[in-house]
Parts: sequence; C-alpha cells; structure tokens
Amino acid sequence: ICGPSIRSYLCILWPVRRKPGSLVPLEIDICRLAAELHKQGVADFHGYEMAKQLAASTDRRSLAAYGTLYRALNRLEDMGLLRSRWEDPRIAAREGRPLRRFYALTAAGRRAMREADSAEAPLRRPRKGWAPA
Repeated sequence: ICGPSIRSYLCILWPVRRKPGSLVPLEIDICRLAAELHKQGVADFHGYEMAKQLAASTDRRSLAAYGTLYRALNRLEDMGLLRSRWEDPRIAAREGRPLRRFYALTAAGRRAMREADSAEAPLRRPRKGWAPA
C-alpha cells in the first residue's frame, strides 16, 4: 500500500499487471451490460449511456472519472472484445451536442463473457452441505 505522497499517485497511474487476455471487474461489467443490451435489441451504446447503466446496475456509485470508463472501453476494443464507430456528425450538429462514439460487443466479446460466467459459476454455486448462516 502506498503512503500519502507522490507514491499515492504512482499507484493510480501505474499500469495494472494482469495475465494477457484477462479482464478486470470494470471490463467484465461493461461486457456484461453490453451483452444484456444486445439481448434487448440495442446493438450499439455510447460511453455516457454505459456509465449510467453501470451506476444503476452495479454497486459502483460512480466511476472515479469518466476517463476510467473510456480507458476500459479502449482496452476492450484493443483486445477485440468491442468495436466502435463514430456517429454521423450531422446528427450531433442537428441535436447541438458533441459527437458520440458508439460501441458494440463483438463475437469474441460474447465468447469472453461466456467464459467469464462459466469461470464464476462454481463460485456462485453453494457447496454440498453448505447452508447460509
């Protein structure tokens, strides 16, 4: 654990070490919500929409910064689990707002979610003879 100095900031800025192809909890949450949106017929989502969905459906009261979300979206795209596209600039101009970047879960992303869910399944099932207190 870092102390209250510049080391505190380095803990935040230092890249997360993980196995190649593994996902951190925020990335798993993004993929799960993207898969759920896809099941509901919503093929594409934008970052702000995802932030609202994450806040509403997970225990994350707020993301530390929207940059955290967008870095996660970029990592997922770099891994091939999401694809993105920019909306037509005429739509944003007509609505008087900035351009939106839309994301969609890829087939590889859906496979990764199935694998993550099956890896977590043993953790969610109670052991034989186990009863909650």
